[in-house]
Amino acid sequence: MSHPLLRAAGSPPLVIAHRGASADAPENTMPAFELGWRSARWLETDVQPTADGVPVLLHDDDLDRTTDLTGPVRLAPYEQVRAADAGSWLDPRFSGTPVPTLQALLGALPGDGRVLLEIKGPHTDRQLAAVLEVVEASDADDRVLLQSFERDELARLHRMRPDRPLGLLTVDWDEDPVATCAAYGAIAYNPDFRLWHGRQAELERLHAHGVSSTPWTVDEPADWRWLSDMGIDGIITNRPAALARWLS
Repeated sequence: MSHPLLRAAGSPPLVIAHRGASADAPENTMPAFELGWRSARWLETDVQPTADGVPVLLHDDDLDRTTDLTGPVRLAPYEQVRAADAGSWLDPRFSGTPVPTLQALLGALPGDGRVLLEIKGPHTDRQLAAVLEVVEASDADDRVLLQSFERDELARLHRMRPDRPLGLLTVDWDEDPVATCAAYGAIAYNPDFRLWHGRQAELERLHAHGVSSTPWTVDEPADWRWLSDMGIDGIITNRPAALARWLS
């Protein structure tokens, strides 16, 4: 995979739909992804395993907030998760929307679509291998960038697939982001967007070492402006259509 996120000179930052177009459709569902594709080539989504090891797309540890089920997704078998209603919580018109599998998303990905796939929470080696198996068996293998806040998981992914580029998500600024990324085989350093205030030189240093940054989660035009002006590579947003209009 060549670096798909570095911003070309003279081009705008990439629009990345956070959990799909999650301001307008139920997050991490096919309606949100399909709406996201109308204005963004990149989706961001979260993957974690069911009790029987099926990688599904869900942000929270528990099913309570975004489905009609309760309890941890990792304790629920896939047959139970697949029957959940993951849409009614946002709007009755999305009633019956299922929790998608990773396989279903990659099977529906447009030919020019790409995915920032967050490994959500702790994973065993077997669970990491299950994610890799689905990604590598798809037609989109070279269009999926795995990323995580979980540094142990990133380290093990790097050992399992030393040539596969990865992304590092972070809530705190590392003392040396370039060295940290190198340790994990990361080509992307993706912090909370507020950490970028006053760090123009840090962005230039990352770029000099071939590392991109697509901070999260940015929904206001005032923030789009300063991030775009400083040269950030992409913007993860719940409002991809609004960001695309603003950039145009």
